[in-house]
Amino acid sequence: MTDRKLIDVAMEAMFNSYSPYSRFKVGAAIECEDGEVFAGCNIENAAYGATMCAEAVAIASAVSGGKRDFKRIAVISEGGDYCYPCGNCRQLLNEFSPELEVLAARSDGRYVSYPLSALLPMAFGKEIL
Repeated sequence: MTDRKLIDVAMEAMFNSYSPYSRFKVGAAIECEDGEVFAGCNIENAAYGATMCAEAVAIASAVSGGKRDFKRIAVISEGGDYCYPCGNCRQLLNEFSPELEVLAARSDGRYVSYPLSALLPMAFGKEIL
């Protein structure tokens, strides 16, 4: 799958966002090592701690489908800036794929690419336990 297609899948998911409080719609699409793709959108809650990030929803969907090896993830929002995973999502991604490629996209379709290790240096992982 091309970068553009993965970003398009994330954008489609973004339109399903439930974000009545922040009005900050986010979509994510995670590609597994075998090429299968799972999408997610952010789901807000009046009890803010119960809010789920798009990346977490995509990961949960993939893991629920029996997948645990990820190649890359695309994240996009309606905002004008590149959309990066939050710190909690970076840690969640690191749990499964420390070498994951992260495509951070803008609403105009432009994107940048980073290895997860650059976004989460000195990560805490299962190898430490």
